[in-house]
Amino acid sequence: MKFDNLRVVVTGASRHFGRGLAVGFAHLGAEVYVSARTLAAAEQTRADVVGAARDRIHAFGCDLSRAGEIRNFARQVLERTDRVDLLVNNGARWLDGTALDDASDEQIMETIESTAGGTVLMVKHFLPLLRSSNRPDIVNMVSVCGTAGEDNSRAHEAFYAAKSAQAGFADILSRRLGPSGVRVFSLYPPDFSTSDPKFSEWEGTPRDPDNKLTTQALFECIVYAVEQPRDFFIRSFHFEPR
Repeated sequence: MKFDNLRVVVTGASRHFGRGLAVGFAHLGAEVYVSARTLAAAEQTRADVVGAARDRIHAFGCDLSRAGEIRNFARQVLERTDRVDLLVNNGARWLDGTALDDASDEQIMETIESTAGGTVLMVKHFLPLLRSSNRPDIVNMVSVCGTAGEDNSRAHEAFYAAKSAQAGFADILSRRLGPSGVRVFSLYPPDFSTSDPKFSEWEGTPRDPDNKLTTQALFECIVYAVEQPRDFFIRSFHFEPR
């Protein structure tokens, strides 16, 4: 299989794109360590996988706004494997609303902590396992909201702030880890179709030029980047909105 024995960590894997990544990599032969805010949600992703790929998914609970849970997640993965080849920072707290006072203080802080702080701490605590790999990659699912000048999303200002912080971290991380052989890729998609591999629309989602960007297309971008030789490096993928 294409990614036989690749060790992959995916955060925010309870639904939509995160679950698509987990299922996709497991079917390509990877061992996938998935987290969701609760263990039950992560276990449900594992239960949704059909066939032998189910045994290649390992579920963990991890609230990305809580530093202790991130540290515990890393310790638990270390108990199962001596390396991580790919870390996908997908988890983030979505917050919508077009007025700053639409959200509570607690929602605002959780959005920033889980998205920006969670990404920083995930990299910090999984970096030793990544450095044990001979092909270490980090993928950050940022968002068009992390792009300077973007204002077309219905996301709350706190989500924009969190994604901008995540983008800044990804940029400096790429520059500083690159010389040591750790590649850092970031994706900046606009709103995209959230077809789910659990349901029939995963195969039937239109992929014509006039349609929204698809979950499948984003997964294929990640697969493409990870497959390339180590002298091949793409720092970011930016997408035209539809």
